[in-house]
Amino acid sequence: MSEVRLRFAPSPTGFLHIGGARTALFNWLLARKEGGKFILRIEDTDVARSTQESVDAILEGMTWLGLDWDEGPFYQSDNFPLYREFVEKLLASGKAYKCYCTVEELEKKRELALAEGRKPKYDGTCRDLKEDRPGVPYVVRFRSPRDGETAFDDLIKGRISFRNEELDDLIIQRTDGTPTYNFTVVIDDATMGITTVIRGDDHINNTPRQIVMYQALGYPVPQFAHVPMILGADKTRLSKRHGATSVMAYRDMGFLPEAVVNYLVRLGWSHGDEEIFSREELIEKFTIEAVGRSAGVFNPDKLLWLNAHYIKAGDPARLAELLLPFLAERGVDPASGPDPVAVVRTLQERSRTMLEMADGAIFYYRPDFEYDGKSVAKFFTPAGRELLEELAAWLGTLTDTGHDSLAALFDGLCAGRGVKMKDVAQPARFALTGGAASPGIYEVIGVLGRDETVRRIRRALDACRS
Repeated sequence: MSEVRLRFAPSPTGFLHIGGARTALFNWLLARKEGGKFILRIEDTDVARSTQESVDAILEGMTWLGLDWDEGPFYQSDNFPLYREFVEKLLASGKAYKCYCTVEELEKKRELALAEGRKPKYDGTCRDLKEDRPGVPYVVRFRSPRDGETAFDDLIKGRISFRNEELDDLIIQRTDGTPTYNFTVVIDDATMGITTVIRGDDHINNTPRQIVMYQALGYPVPQFAHVPMILGADKTRLSKRHGATSVMAYRDMGFLPEAVVNYLVRLGWSHGDEEIFSREELIEKFTIEAVGRSAGVFNPDKLLWLNAHYIKAGDPARLAELLLPFLAERGVDPASGPDPVAVVRTLQERSRTMLEMADGAIFYYRPDFEYDGKSVAKFFTPAGRELLEELAAWLGTLTDTGHDSLAALFDGLCAGRGVKMKDVAQPARFALTGGAASPGIYEVIGVLGRDETVRRIRRALDACRS
């Protein structure tokens, strides 16, 4: 099969986390770069732990990241008849055998091997049995080669080899007839024509076991690329505190999908010193060989920096749509105030996340904020109140609240009073927003409009009097 075919095969036993999302992304990028196919397969053979809720969470996370799939989602649970068919083929050809050892017997063998300093693998008791034992429960084991070695050229880590004597005769079918992971993944990848397997390097020890199964079944062995794990900021395995949380949790924290994608691809892959890539640039420049061999370290500050960049460069109309749910969480109804698009334009430069933008936007929609006493004493001095009175009067005569008109008004007021811009702007900002930090005063007035600006200044002055 000449077409490049890659897959992402998560287990639906939880959410789509950062590590899984990066694996999916690398597979997706290579498929798009090579003009191949990206297949989504749900490995739900663990019936006890697999849930539809987890499936939905995985699909939602991939959709949010923009990782669209060409085929699937396929479900392993639909393939049980196929797995049984391949088990029977291996049994008939002598490449698998029935093992009647009980759990208690296997545990004793394990304890003995450990006591003697041997690797606790199956000792082959049933490997050469000539006759079946009717009515006796059994598992089916794959007959692994005992001599030589199994090697492969990993696209990331280079040549890796294992001595076949180290390989166990893996169970491929349990006593209840259900198949095991290493067997099902080989059958699925083989029958789906997967040409390249990109996955976490925690699967390296599974790879030789799977390769010998491909060979026994007569299927071509795919190329393998094992991606190093992601470490937390403390250089230990990624924890929830350091990023190992649901991809959708990042959406809820106000991150943009393009920022998360850009960040994930740079966790292990590089293209010179470049940091910021559009999706099109990633597809053009990505190669699996440029993925590093060492673990990536999750850096929340770097992700925040990237997110701030994408917010700053984002389309205000799109950001306004994304802002609405965050405002709703804060009990804010945008219909009661200025156009959210205009609000976004004033906050893009100041916001690292949509959460921060929502917090910064509240004053636009809630004019009933309280003034704290210390700030009143600082900004609403007798001189400050006089300036606000005059500012309100001047603003009342304006027909245009554009930047140039407001600049001329403030310049005239400052010149007439012999004061600096900050002497007018700071009391005005506090009167209009209830705080000492906000977008530029001209931007705030432009969004609020003349009438609302004058009303808020009058309200502030009334608060001072009371």
